[in-house]
Amino acid sequence: MDRAARLQELSAFLKSKRAKILPESVGLAPGGRRRTPGLRREEVAQLAGVSTTWYTWLEQGRDIRMSASVLDCIANALQLTADERKYVFALAMESGSGAVPFQEDRTEISQPLKKIMDELRFCPTIITDRRYFIVGWNEAAAHVFLDFEQIPFEQRNLISLLFTRKELQRLAVNWEHFVRGFLAIFRAYYGQYMEDDWYDRFLEEMKQVHPGFEQLWQESEVKSAPEVLIEFRHAKAGKMLFHLTSLQVQGSSDLRCSIYTPAPDSLTENKLQKLMGQK
Repeated sequence: MDRAARLQELSAFLKSKRAKILPESVGLAPGGRRRTPGLRREEVAQLAGVSTTWYTWLEQGRDIRMSASVLDCIANALQLTADERKYVFALAMESGSGAVPFQEDRTEISQPLKKIMDELRFCPTIITDRRYFIVGWNEAAAHVFLDFEQIPFEQRNLISLLFTRKELQRLAVNWEHFVRGFLAIFRAYYGQYMEDDWYDRFLEEMKQVHPGFEQLWQESEVKSAPEVLIEFRHAKAGKMLFHLTSLQVQGSSDLRCSIYTPAPDSLTENKLQKLMGQK
């Protein structure tokens, strides 16, 4: 991602965060009629202790001088989380991870990791790489989501599958909420690996092919490891409730392990056992 693209992405992200903050939540009077929801630019500037002109230029994506201390003030004014702060600093200060280049052919996972997945018999588990391609899964995941073995690896990008496969769109009770969770993680990767031009190409393709993608992308948060309760309506098993836990796998591959644990106060595990022919 070049400097201009970083600044435009930063601009869009700051605008989206500003629009979500109610004036009264930061001690400001609601004021009169507002053309757009959330804070005005001058209010963010006031809260951050910077000039309105400077903040306006920042939101316009201009190439201006920025210091870590001033960005920290902006982050405080916009009530950014720790993950969102990292994202903003990466875009503004060009502080990507500097990690080793992505290896296109790295699709194999270790035997110990495969063993862990297999042991999680009734917890659907998916392993993805830093571009969100699915590189591993267990039997439970194949029953709840898709038989990923039938999908060629180059088409096995989880973000893309969420928008192209009707089975996944019907599965989640609140599909948009489900997708936003994955986009939040994907945005964290995007900020971390900004030197990888693949992300810009992928995002542009998604925007061109799927009309609703851009709005969801602009509205998405930044979270490296969200933990949420998800409700599915499975075609065969009916209502299923899972707690999603997302873990980073230590090592040079930068893999992510997403584990869907059946909610203990539900019949989900029992339904999953029947679905897998274990009962």
